Amino acid sequence: MDFSPKKLNSFLFFKLPSAWWCGVRVNTLTDTKATTKVKFKWFNQNPFNSIYFAVLAMCAELATGILVMYHIKKSGKKISMLVTSNTSEFTKKAKGKIIFSCNEGALVQASIEEAIKTNNSQKFWLKASGVNENNDEVATFTFEWSIKVK
Repeated sequence: MDFSPKKLNSFLFFKLPSAWWCGVRVNTLTDTKATTKVKFKWFNQNPFNSIYFAVLAMCAELATGILVMYHIKKSGKKISMLVTSNTSEFTKKAKGKIIFSCNEGALVQASIEEAIKTNNSQKFWLKASGVNENNDEVATFTFEWSIKVK
């Protein structure tokens, strides 16, 4: 699979349809950073007139997960990946367009290299921070990823 935002958003439709229907989309992807976005709409609202927390979690998890997928593909190895734990903190009502960023591509790459070198599973935490259109942080999620060479 090509790792362009357009191809990844098509992937969402077929493999993560609940995220796609809620409006979660890949924004950008580089070796070091991934960004995803979601916009407040009727379909992803909660009773408090903001984005439902689970939709925010999907958007944040995707920002970390596409970095892992990208670096696995780059390695050329068959490697499984799984979220084993997560935490979240909400600091402001999520309205409008929210962009989640994960800037930890170097950590992902190093963890994959270590998994390949040692043939042992690796666990690592990735953080995704979400900001609104005013650049105010609305939520921060951290996901513990486990990877293992097949």
